[in-house]
Formats: sequence, C-alpha cells, structure tokens
Amino acid sequence: MNNTSQSETSLGIENRLSPLKLARLSLFQGCLGCLAVIFAGMLNRIMISELAFPAILVGGGLAFEQLMAPSRVLFGNISDSWPIRGRKRTPYIWLGSAGFCTMAVLSIPLIFITEKALRQGDWLPITACSIALCILFSLYGLAVSMATTPYLALVIDLTTEKERPRAIGVIWCMLTIGIVVGAIAISITTKGLDGVSDVALLEPALQKFMIWVSGIVLVISILACWGIEPNSPRLDSTSKGSNQQIGLKESWFLVTSSPQIMIFFTFLILYTLGLFLQDPILESYGAEVFNLPISKTTLLNAFWGGGTLFGLLLGGLWVTPRLGKLSTARVGCWMIAVSLFLLILSGLTGSVNGLYGVLVIFGVAAGLATNSALSLMLDLTLPEVAGTFVGVWGLAQALSRAMGKVFGGGLLDIGRSLSGQENAFMAFSFVFFLEIIVMVLAIGVLEKVNIKQFKEETSSKIETFMMAELD
Repeated sequence: MNNTSQSETSLGIENRLSPLKLARLSLFQGCLGCLAVIFAGMLNRIMISELAFPAILVGGGLAFEQLMAPSRVLFGNISDSWPIRGRKRTPYIWLGSAGFCTMAVLSIPLIFITEKALRQGDWLPITACSIALCILFSLYGLAVSMATTPYLALVIDLTTEKERPRAIGVIWCMLTIGIVVGAIAISITTKGLDGVSDVALLEPALQKFMIWVSGIVLVISILACWGIEPNSPRLDSTSKGSNQQIGLKESWFLVTSSPQIMIFFTFLILYTLGLFLQDPILESYGAEVFNLPISKTTLLNAFWGGGTLFGLLLGGLWVTPRLGKLSTARVGCWMIAVSLFLLILSGLTGSVNGLYGVLVIFGVAAGLATNSALSLMLDLTLPEVAGTFVGVWGLAQALSRAMGKVFGGGLLDIGRSLSGQENAFMAFSFVFFLEIIVMVLAIGVLEKVNIKQFKEETSSKIETFMMAELD
C-alpha cells in the first residue's frame, strides 16, 4: 500500500504542469487569439467594407466555423478513449492545428473569387462561391474543434483541482495577449492598405500575410505541446479506466441527464451570444460611424483585448476570491450590458477616443465575467470524462458564437433596412441594443446555477455506469 502511494506521488510530481510547461502550453492559445483577430476582425471588415460583401453572407459564412461545434463532444470522447502512440491529446492538437492553418491560407483566394462573382452579379457563380466559402469555414471550424477540445482536456489531465484555476487563468490571459499582439501586428503590416479597395492590390498582400502567419502559428503550436503529455498508460489509472468504460452514447446521456448541466449550457449560450453579437460588425462600426481606416479599426481589438487581459487578472487575483464565482460572473455580465450602452453613446458623440475608452471598459467587464464563467465551467466538469465535458461546454460557446456571427450580420442588415442605408449609426445601435437584452437574460439564467446539485447528480450517474459495467 505504501509502495502504491509512493508511486502515485512520484507519478503526480512527474506529470504535473510546471510553470514553465504551462507557459509553453499557453502559447497555443496565443496563436488561436491571433487567428481570431484575423478571421473575426480584419477579414470581416475587409469583406464588408472594402469588398462590399452583404453582411449576412459574411456573418453566415463565418458562422459555419462555429456550427461545427457538435464535433467538440465527439473529439472530446475520441481523445478520452483512443490514444495515438500512447498519447490521448497531443496528436489531435497537432492534426487540428495543421488543418486550420491550411484552411486559413486557402481562405484568401476563395474570398476574392467570391468577390469577383458578386461584382459580376451572376447568381450561379455567386451561389457556388458562397457554398464553397461556407464549406471552407466549416472545415476550419472542424479543425479548431479537433485541436482545442483535447487541448483543454490535456490541461485538466495535468492539473489538480487546486491548480486548475491558475492554469486556466494563464491560458486565457495568453489567448487575450495573442489577440492584442495579433491586432498590433496586423495594424502595422496592413498600414499600407489603408484606403485601398483595389482587389489587384489587396489579394496578393493578404495572401502573403496569411501564409506567413499560418506558418508561424503551426510551428508554435507544435512546439507548445511537444513532450508535455505523458503516455496514456502512465496517467491516473482511475481516470483512464473511467474514460474507457464510458462511450459516446453514455457520455451524451450523462451530460443531458442533469438539469444543472442544461441550465449552465443555456447560460453559456446566452452569455457568449451577449458578449460576441457585436464581434462580426465592430470593425465595420469603426469604419462606417467613425471613418477609421483598416489599420485603426484593427486596433479596436487591441483596446478590447488589453481591457480583457486586465479583467482576467483582476478577476482571478482579487475579485473572484473575494466575491465568489457566481457573484463575480453576475457583476461582469452587468458591466458588459452597461459597456454596450456606452458603445452606443460613443457613436452618438462621434468621439474616437471615447470609443477606445469604452472598449477598454468592455474588455475589463468581459475579463471579469469570463474568469468567473471559466471557473464555474471547471467546477462543472468531472475528471473521469474531462474530454466529453469540455466538448459540451465548448459546444455551448461555439453555437452561441455561430449565432452571434449570423445574427450580428443579419441584424445589421435589418437595422440598415429600418433606418436607411445612410444612417449607419442607427443600424449598428439596433444590434447593440438587442445584445444588451441577451446579456440581461443570461444574468437571469445564472441565478439558477447550483454547483453542489450538479456534483450530486452527475456523480451518481457515473457510479451507475460503473456498476453496470461490473455487472
């Protein structure tokens, strides 16, 4: 018995996620943040404002990335149950990274082929190009799901319950740093494109830029995870056995059998939708209401990201330990609602500095709410089926981000039809106002979350599955 305890202790020390390994592993999230700025920010703005794409086509196309979210549950379960060469997480992270980097490079020529079809006005090429664009973004989203779900499960594998909040805080800070660094880098490298709408100049410049970024991201993603994950046989035997005994069908039954899971699932959908409904139109808001060039609208993400980074640190180190996770999430959500109202006021005054300041406040609010929401998410995850639960929470967030991209672009088109094409401010304000309503609904659902009840419900289900296997 003593030998077993000593073995488990030494194994735990060997496999723990040291600060150096955590810092290296978090580089992967930084890469995702950089790509997020490109897809959700720069390309959005260029397609809508420079290439005159319909906003609903842009939002709908990018939404297909998130509509691959159900695959997160599948990839989580596969990584739990099917190691590749003794490792459950790293191979899937690398395969997914190669996939989304490839799709990123292919997106540029397809965007400009679609622009040519739209300019010519023939419905058949337009339809074919639109479908192709949706397929490409779907494959991009599938690759992201393949990489990110095992990645978060790997963090859970290598951390104790006490270490996990610190690890998640560092990882999400790096995601935000990636957004800020990506925004600044894009602003610098695209400064020569300010005021340029000629596709003959835009396409080669963007293609070269995307090839370089994708190559760098792929190399960093490989190096970030290299050698960190131990072989599966050396992982905790209880966790390993549980993962092998619970299949996808049983896992899905488990996560749908608890009312608390569905309540938190609903909260994540509403919260993420309330946070990202403006995501596909924010840079266009800066372009059309404040007359900002490409290099300046890209910096909007830097202000928002800087505020988010501060909010994450403030929440993790000071606010959440004092107020508690639920109270901090509630405060953060209310701050987001107020920030959206201030975003409307900044457009009314036309102050660019006011816009920057509001985005910093918005970012701080998002950081506070995200830190507490992630902590709640970890409390509502069972180590025995970590990959599956991470997949479910990722599904909720991805579905709502997909809806945010579709509804953000679609609502902007509706707002323009209601207020007239010349009144851009009213069209954008229409979207922000509805976003405030969604966030208030999220706060209402948050009041029903009960962590103790979740653990009691799901633990009893796990025991039921284990007993069934023994019988």
